[in-house]
Amino acid sequence: MSYAVSAEKRKRLMSPFFFELLAILFLVEFVKGSLLVTVLPVYMKNVLGVSGTAIGVAFALQYLGDNLFRSPAGWIAERLGYKATMSIALTMVVIAVLIITFTDGALWLSLACLILGTGTAPLWPCVMTGATSISGPNNSNGTAMGALETAALAGTGAGPITMNFVLEHSDSNYQTTFLIMLCAGVILVMTALLLPGRVKQMEMQHGDGNRAVPGIPADDKSLLRPWRKLADSVKATLHEVRRTLKVSWLVYPALFLQSCVIGLLSPVLTLYIVNELGLSPNQYSLLLVVGGGITVLALIPAGKLIDRFGTTRFLNAGFLLCAFALSMFTQFRSLAAVYVMVCLVGIAYAMILPAWNTYVAGLVPEGQRGTVWGFFLTLQGSGMVFGPIVSGWLWDGVSHVAPFAASGMVMGALFLIHLFLSRSGS
Repeated sequence: MSYAVSAEKRKRLMSPFFFELLAILFLVEFVKGSLLVTVLPVYMKNVLGVSGTAIGVAFALQYLGDNLFRSPAGWIAERLGYKATMSIALTMVVIAVLIITFTDGALWLSLACLILGTGTAPLWPCVMTGATSISGPNNSNGTAMGALETAALAGTGAGPITMNFVLEHSDSNYQTTFLIMLCAGVILVMTALLLPGRVKQMEMQHGDGNRAVPGIPADDKSLLRPWRKLADSVKATLHEVRRTLKVSWLVYPALFLQSCVIGLLSPVLTLYIVNELGLSPNQYSLLLVVGGGITVLALIPAGKLIDRFGTTRFLNAGFLLCAFALSMFTQFRSLAAVYVMVCLVGIAYAMILPAWNTYVAGLVPEGQRGTVWGFFLTLQGSGMVFGPIVSGWLWDGVSHVAPFAASGMVMGALFLIHLFLSRSGS
């Protein structure tokens, strides 16, 4: 019996639909990683002469579009289905790359970043819904989720490394990078057109017969009724969350600051490494591989140790180590010292990421898990919107070192907040 279930699961994971989801996820993260990590910061600053503040605003608009439209995109995907939703959304990604390719004004580039974020907003809702629809008996979708995370990480890493290689061997010809991303965008749209139609038409072919994906109303054709129900549901849920969520008020700034650090670094990290340290694109790629590789390799043992010893000591150590490494990052000019600091940040984040998620999960009341997680993630995501704006302003108005010092101070503040929370038991 178990063999039959395993064989059925493998069959579903080998379906064209699942491979289409993996391809879309890889290519979207490839394009986003290419733009946000490698191409846009240096292109906007060195080629177009855009200010650091404008770069920060453009990055903030990308994060805003992605976070703001993710929930509505999920609702739309349930009504229109995978093909229509993803085809329209990924066409927006292509339009964003076209605007970046053929315009040179800060306003147009900011608009392109907003379109890019909005276009990628339906990605995870559609992917997660698709993975759930093929999860099989007992919702056994761990293998599917692992494959999706692997595709996303592979795309995020492959994009910057590929673009750095192209820039290194084309004398920094950014038009070549844009052409590659446009080709990837066209492949994305073509792949989206192969997806199934309406979500409610996706059926499960096993065991208990045909079963439509749950949660999709079959006969609700009103466009206003769901929004009214949503508004009423939100009001009732917020009241219930306020009643059941018993946490210290310091949890809320901690959630915001935790992602604000990444927002502070995202617009200026590449600028600093290329312009201030003088690293070549290939050297920068190696730096990304080392930093990311250290984090990935340390995640599994860190997770096991966190399960055994709890989150407190790992969060305290991770916040302190990251605060030190980020504050000292700009104090060194030698390549060896830079690699050491990057490795320290990687180790720190390997401790912070699983410990932080475990810590936050322990704060979520059992009866309101979905809603509270959504609230927490929205609050955490807002730091990604705020951080780039502050970072760009610091880069222009204070110094090129200031964003890194600010990110170190934020990590120090997180250490102090968590120290208080852990001692007060909140």
